[in-house]
Amino acid sequence: MSDRFADIVQTVMIRPIVASLCSVFCVLYSQMAFAWDYSATGATTEQTVQLRTGAEFTKKWDCGVRLNIAEELRFNLYDVESGTTAKGEAIDTAYGASFYKSYTTLSLAYAHPEFTYLKLDAGYTLRLAGDKGWSDANTFLRHRVFFGLTGTYRIGQLVKLSLRERFLCNIRTDSVNTDEKNRYQWLLRSRLGAEFTVPGKPVKPYLWGELENTLNAPEFQQKNGRQFVSSVRAQVGVKWRLTKMSSLDFFYRFQYGYRRDVNVNKSYYEGKRLKVRLDEKTSYLHAFGVIYHLDW
Repeated sequence: MSDRFADIVQTVMIRPIVASLCSVFCVLYSQMAFAWDYSATGATTEQTVQLRTGAEFTKKWDCGVRLNIAEELRFNLYDVESGTTAKGEAIDTAYGASFYKSYTTLSLAYAHPEFTYLKLDAGYTLRLAGDKGWSDANTFLRHRVFFGLTGTYRIGQLVKLSLRERFLCNIRTDSVNTDEKNRYQWLLRSRLGAEFTVPGKPVKPYLWGELENTLNAPEFQQKNGRQFVSSVRAQVGVKWRLTKMSSLDFFYRFQYGYRRDVNVNKSYYEGKRLKVRLDEKTSYLHAFGVIYHLDW
């Protein structure tokens, strides 16, 4: 009887556990095994100071639906890049003040009137990015779609906490080598924030922190065979109520960015491996801004 019981335990419990552990080990080992050995690597650092300004208009309905239209302009005031590329080229460049990007966003949000602590949103953003010039529309035009869920929790009457999870898809219109970058780049942004009410004052200080993770970086671009954190953001600001329907948002944002650019040459082999060059770019951004809000 005891032998029969031992066989049952081994069959029902031990073997599946061992098989699961072996499967997990194989997956981890395969991810480690496919971490790429690069033929050459480079590292550059960029320091940027930006001015951001814009306007945001929101229409609210009693059913819980909100329509939002926003425009944001970004200007580089100071931009310095230094380091060495994978080609061995030294970079030490300072750029002057210039218009950098614009974001035009149309979005819809919904929160059930009885469950206002949960909000669903989705939208589209047209981005104009001039970091590679303005001569070719396929180069400076970028499209983005996003959807997400935000949960809020109030602590008394003075503090409101929020957690937002948002999926984004950046869409390129230019020609790309899919071994080096994706035409459709998926990202996940996770934001935790707090907003404070000052009794008797028309201001609401706030702060938040956000992590951005890649979801579908190409194999050659992955870090140690895995997706990676591509950005860390932190923002502090104050919302100043002008009238019942309008307000100004003054803020400072710090952003740490990490980017991996690869160059894949399929026609060149080193032994049995492709020649792949990697450029790691670290960026530090300081942005000062003011946004006008109008709700009706």
